[in-house]
Amino acid sequence: MMVPLNVRDERLDILTNVFGCGKGSLPFNYLGLPLGTTNPKIDDFLPLIQRVERRLVCTAAFLSPGSKLEMVNSVLSSTAIFQSCSLKLPKGVIKQLHKYRKNCLWRGSDLTARQSPKAAWPMVSLPKNKGGLGVLNLATHNDSLLIKFLNKFFSKDDIPWVHLVWENYYSNGKLPGQQKRGSFWWRDIFKLLDKFKGIA
Repeated sequence: MMVPLNVRDERLDILTNVFGCGKGSLPFNYLGLPLGTTNPKIDDFLPLIQRVERRLVCTAAFLSPGSKLEMVNSVLSSTAIFQSCSLKLPKGVIKQLHKYRKNCLWRGSDLTARQSPKAAWPMVSLPKNKGGLGVLNLATHNDSLLIKFLNKFFSKDDIPWVHLVWENYYSNGKLPGQQKRGSFWWRDIFKLLDKFKGIA
């Protein structure tokens, strides 16, 4: 499939005929990742949410408490890593994924069960050496995975997108200030600048 960007229809017809492929348009999903020129909405992440829900319903009813914790850490939390490595997840998506992980840990596959949690979720998210269960905080995890882009940017790694951003927005050699420029993706990354400085 060929997805055009600023390409005339006549030229697109020629290109698709030469390469023998179909025509596409933005936005579209690639390996479950919503791609487009605007910030993805919650609806664009429905395949991810539904995949987590299916795994919860199919398996949680047959697991012991220890196995449920293992499923939360190894399966449900890691299902969103591919998306978290590339895009800032909307708060609504993270909230829904939290809900399914809580259900898996405390209630099993019955999404309507009223069983009370045995511990508050902030405590559950603490590392095991601090008295928690080591369950990932998805929002913090998402930020930490995206910060790597800032490291590549400031290190001026030999990567096409790094060259593109520097040449288009910072060609004068000045480092980014408080003004957020560029695509929605870069602006989301740029919001993590203070956290990156704290680490660096």
